[in-house]
Amino acid sequence: MENVNFTPKEILQKQFRQKMRGYDPDDVDSFLDNVIKDYDTFVKENQRLQDENERLLAKVDELTKQVQVGGSQPQAAAANPASSNVTNMDILKRLSNLERHVFGSQLDNDPNESHRL
Repeated sequence: MENVNFTPKEILQKQFRQKMRGYDPDDVDSFLDNVIKDYDTFVKENQRLQDENERLLAKVDELTKQVQVGGSQPQAAAANPASSNVTNMDILKRLSNLERHVFGSQLDNDPNESHRL
């Protein structure tokens, strides 16, 4: 707001010289009152927009950091696929052992041995 020449207070306090043939002071005052209201509204709106801009820029920075962090995680998982396979294999073995324990000999006599690891 360094390019702004007047504040609402300066507009309100401005005194004009009177001449013999001049404008009606009441008309000038009334017009300047409306100018002050508009000017004050513009100042407030400008400040609101600057605040919103700062908030949005901070949000963009935060989301960019999240994307960068999120983007590096899949690379780490892709670099070490054997660890996830071992984990899956362990789970399958445990599940198979649990089925044997729960169902007992029914699974041992089953001709379909696809459940055994």
